[in-house]
Formats: sequence, C-alpha cells, structure tokens
Amino acid sequence: MPVLAIPAALGASLCWAAGGLLAHGPARSLGAFEFTRIQLVSCSALLALVVTGLGGWATVDWRTWPFAALSAFFGVLLGNLAMIACLRRGGPRRMELLMAANPPFAALLGYWVLGEALTPDMALGGTVTLAGVVLAIRHGSPAASRDPYEQVEGSLAGVVALGLAAAFCQAVGLIAIKPVMSAGADPLTASLLRTGAAALMITLIALWPARAFLAGSPLTPPLLLRTLVPGIMGYVLAVTLLLYALDNYHV
Repeated sequence: MPVLAIPAALGASLCWAAGGLLAHGPARSLGAFEFTRIQLVSCSALLALVVTGLGGWATVDWRTWPFAALSAFFGVLLGNLAMIACLRRGGPRRMELLMAANPPFAALLGYWVLGEALTPDMALGGTVTLAGVVLAIRHGSPAASRDPYEQVEGSLAGVVALGLAAAFCQAVGLIAIKPVMSAGADPLTASLLRTGAAALMITLIALWPARAFLAGSPLTPPLLLRTLVPGIMGYVLAVTLLLYALDNYHV
C-alpha cells in the first residue's frame, strides 16, 4: 500500500543518513574495498539467517536470477564501492547530498525501462533536487572546512564524480531488482539475493592480491563493531525498507 510505502522509503533514507555519519571514521581507516567487503559478508550472513527462519526462500522465482545478479553487480557492488569512496574523500554531508541524485536517476530509468509514468510534478521535483545538490556542494561554509567531517581528500570534482556514479549505479540496481520482486520475492529475500551475490563477487575479487584491496588499518574488535553497525543499518534495515516501498509503489 502506498500509505505504508512512503514512510518506509523515508525510513530507508533516515537509516542511510545516520549510517553515513557512523561509517565515516571506519571507512577512512579500512579503505573503501575492505570496509565494503566486511559489511557485505556479515550482512549477507545475518540476512540469510533471518530469511531462512522466515521461510523466504519459497518466494523466489529462480528464473529471475539474471536480474538479481545485475542488481547485485551495479546496485550493491559498484554502487557501494563508489559511495564509500565518496564518503571517505568528501565526508558524509557531501556523500548524502550527491546520493540525492539517486531518485531522479531512478525515476528516469523507471520511465524508460519499466514504462512508469513521469508526471510534470515528478520532473520538477527531480530538477529542484539536483539544483539543490549543486548549490549545497558549491556553496559550503568556509568555517566547515576545519570540521573533520567536511575535509575533502583529493579534488572536489573527484568526490562529485564518485557520488554521481554511486547514485546512478544504485538506481540501476533498483530497477534491476523490480522483476525479481514482481515475480513474488519478498523484500527481505530480495535484499539477501542482492547482498549475497555482491558478497560472493567481492570475496572472489579479494583473492587477487592487489594493494588497493588491502585494509588501511588492522581490524580490531572496536573497529569491526563500528563497521558492522552502519552496515546493518544500510544493507539490512534501509534496503529492506526501500524494497518494501518498491514492491508496493512506483520507482
């Protein structure tokens, strides 16, 4: 029902905003790849326990697996790697502002791919959102530059490119999972399919001994906890709420 789908989508946004603040420190310590890998593997295990306990596997039509794989690759793996890299380099405020480009991207893809209606008020809302992002990024407070959450690592253009790439990839992932849910998969199980497939992908990639895949700091128990909490808020709570909204309302 739309009346429940809208607060579910708002709840997902709240979880992501809070999770972004909590993730900033551990993401800078571990690096984007290792931070994302730990979150994906741990949250997949948690979701698997919950889905198995609730009997969610029975809702899956396995003929839709290519869509789940596409959603995992673009929406979860590429999208979250770019988002965490943006968070590390630009801070949580800029990352969340740039991720606000996700709804306009998703609305356009929903119109082109799924044939959903794109009304003038939706187009206006998307335009205002993107204009607000541009203003907020370009005209930050000079005093805020001394705040550790506001410091930019590298160029601002690089931060913007990573944020927009993350927003677009996550929009693609959202569109790709729609057929899986339309075939009957419940939101928790759809979330597990995306997260679990991405966890498998990133685990296989991590077997390649590249310097970029190494953790920036030793993984201590406190750092692990600070990594897991925003992961659960994002991959488990936020994504499940968002997919519930997607299952009951247009993109």
